[in-house]
This record gives sequence, structure tokens and C-alpha cells, in this order.
Amino acid sequence: MAEIIQKDGTWTFDGDTVRIVPGRDKGVGLLRQQLGEVVVPLRAIGGISYEPGRKAGRLRLRLRDGADPLLQVTGGRLPESSDPYRLSVEADRAGVAEYFVDEVRNALLLDGVDPGPSDAYLLPGPAVPITVGAGDGTAAFDGDRVVLDWNWTTEDAKASGGPREFRVADVRSVEWAPSKGLENGWLRFTLTGAPPAPAPKYDPCTVELFGFKKDPLMALVAAAVAVRMPHPAAPAPVPVPAPAREIAAPVPLEQAAPALAGEPADHDTLLRRLRELGELHQSGVLTADEFSAAKAAILGGF
Repeated sequence: MAEIIQKDGTWTFDGDTVRIVPGRDKGVGLLRQQLGEVVVPLRAIGGISYEPGRKAGRLRLRLRDGADPLLQVTGGRLPESSDPYRLSVEADRAGVAEYFVDEVRNALLLDGVDPGPSDAYLLPGPAVPITVGAGDGTAAFDGDRVVLDWNWTTEDAKASGGPREFRVADVRSVEWAPSKGLENGWLRFTLTGAPPAPAPKYDPCTVELFGFKKDPLMALVAAAVAVRMPHPAAPAPVPVPAPAREIAAPVPLEQAAPALAGEPADHDTLLRRLRELGELHQSGVLTADEFSAAKAAILGGF
């Protein structure tokens, strides 16, 4: 058991999971506050490190690529204050942080956890229902349906169509991007079969973000939707072949056991017919009853 308690939050490791509880310090971002406790199974962890500093250090938990839907949709673009896998550590608690790192690393080695990419989500994502208002609209998700509604900042061309509603089964991809410089961010849903999307300010399936405090909360909506979609690295399903009798066309009894009219019923010909019948029966083309009837017809020629 290892635990480190800081103003920034509390991390606890019991040998199987790392429990992360955000603190109430002013530096804790809104995303971490709303996300709440995060339980990370050992098999989702790719590594852990402590970065010492003069005034404060950083404890960082690195998850395997593809293990967490939140990290999947944000692509490493979350600001530091919104990153749930970073903990600010006071300088006099550096020894506790290093002990915590050693405990997690030892467990990873003992369990032989693969630090490589995961082809399935190993964390459940944010709880639903979830509703977030930011930028030019509000996004709500109940676990099945997404509803986008607009506010007074929305472009008329987008707002004139009213709220947009669609099911998660119709979503081909979901993406969150923060504002950067003079470029606004977005929460964008791409629907299956939809044409190329216009700019975020005109796209009825996109909430445009202006760089304000609540923007990172839209990433929680994106993660809640993404975890209910097929994982982007999941292996393609292997087609199951149909049974042999469904593939092969039925062979009429007359074809399997011809009357041999017009040709001599010599023993060689009859034996050849019997061999052909046996092969058809073994391959599943003929049932046992069909094989017996055809065999009897041929044997009648001896």
C-alpha cells in the first residue's frame, strides 16, 4: 500500500489499482473536479515517473496508448491543470513520491504488464448523463443520444436549424481540440455517411470553443461518447465460413448415381462411381441417406 496526499490531490496504490482523487486547490482545473475519482487498473499503466523541482515536483502516470478514452480523444492536448494523471508534489514530499513510483514500477514488473498500445479501452470514461455548456453551444449525452443546442453566440446559419440530435451508433468519429492562438477549438462529431464538414462555426455537428475556462469540460463529453464506440485499434472481426452444405449446391441423386444407360456396366466403371460417391459423402455434399440410396443404385449394376 502506498499513498501520497497533497493539496493538488491524493493518489493511492493498493497493488492492483491507482486511485486518483483531485484536490481542492485553486490550481486544480474544472475538468479534474468534474471527472472526480479515477480508478486506473494496473494493466492500463504504461509507466510512472517523478520529476523533482526546486519548489514542487511532478508525479506523472503514463497510461498505455488507447487505454483511456479521455486521452484518446484529446491526443495529448489537455492543459496541465486539466490532466488527471499529473500530481503537483511539494518539495519536502519528494521521498514519498519516489517510494510511490517504486511500488508501482515493481508491481508492473511482477505482473509483466505490457506497456505497449491497448486495442480496447481499459477505463470506463466519464459518468453519464453529462451536460456541458461552453463556446457557442451546449452538449448533452445520456449514454445513447447526443444533443447539441445553441446560444446567442452561434452563427445564424447553424442556429437556424435548431438543436441537433443523433445517436452514438451513427457517430463515425468524435474529436476535441483546444483553442490555440487566434484559432478557436471545437467538439466535433462526424456522422457516418456525412459529407466533409464545414468550418466549426457553421457545422451543426460541432460546438465551437472560444478559449474560455469551461472548454476542457467538452472533452469529457467526447470521452463519454468515444468509450461507447468501437475502439480505433480493435482487430477486425474474422468472417466465419458457412457450413459446407450451405456453400455447395445440392447434387441430384440422378447425377450422383447415373443410370449408366448406353454404356457397359463393367466393374471398373462401377467402382469409379462408388469412389466418387464416397468423396461426395465425406465432403458433406451428400447426406448419409442420399449416399446409401445412390450406393444401392450403383451396386444394382453389378
